[in-house]
Amino acid sequence: MMLRPATPADADAALAIWRSAVDATHGFLAPEDRAAIEAEVAAFLSEAPMVLACAEDGTPCGFLIRDGAKVEALFVAAESHGRGVGSALLRHAREAAGEPLEVDANLQADNALPFYLARGFIETGRSDRDAQGRPYPLVHLRQGA
Repeated sequence: MMLRPATPADADAALAIWRSAVDATHGFLAPEDRAAIEAEVAAFLSEAPMVLACAEDGTPCGFLIRDGAKVEALFVAAESHGRGVGSALLRHAREAAGEPLEVDANLQADNALPFYLARGFIETGRSDRDAQGRPYPLVHLRQGA
């Protein structure tokens, strides 16, 4: 696997990764919310400061977007789940940030919280709604030192 900075030309591949990951892990989303979220994601992917994970053949299989030490998005294509892609992206983000990372994980995505807890994150709080005010609870996490 190779990690590299994404370019605007990677936006379509990143959106395909997002769709694959969300289809596999976010079955709780109301259809109208999923459509609205996808439109929001599609609008910013070409300009987001993103790190792309690629398989040996160069095919994108995951991405991470961060703002300082805050992980804004981490998605891995469903067919690449359990292969170390997310862990590699987190390690890279931690090294680049130079400090422990923070992330908000959707409580209803059954793989998110166990993934972060297994990688040394600790819960620092909860919210009943997501950042857009939708009724999807979040768990706020911070990486252990």
